Amino acid sequence: MDEFFAYLKAKRIDPNAFKAAQPARFAEWLDLFAQMHPDSFTQQKLFLINGIRRTFPLPESEVAALKAQSAAAKAARPKPSVKRTGNAPKPPKPLGGTKGTA
Repeated sequence: MDEFFAYLKAKRIDPNAFKAAQPARFAEWLDLFAQMHPDSFTQQKLFLINGIRRTFPLPESEVAALKAQSAAAKAARPKPSVKRTGNAPKPPKPLGGTKGTA
């Protein structure tokens, strides 16, 4: 249930208001969310999520907290380093040939 609440918050939906106002739909979504990957759930419920987001928006204070948490996580990730050399390796020579075969 915590994962579903975190998912709803990531989608900027107030999970407590959604659960209180539409318990049947909330229970149905919770059950489906437990059975599939979050990306699949999003694809299946995309148009419904937008309506729920407008009906039960997450308070601005929580939105700001999510943004700050996301920015902190992004800053903590190390940047990938790519080792570049000036000399690119030559492509391999073809093995054998078709000369002289009839």
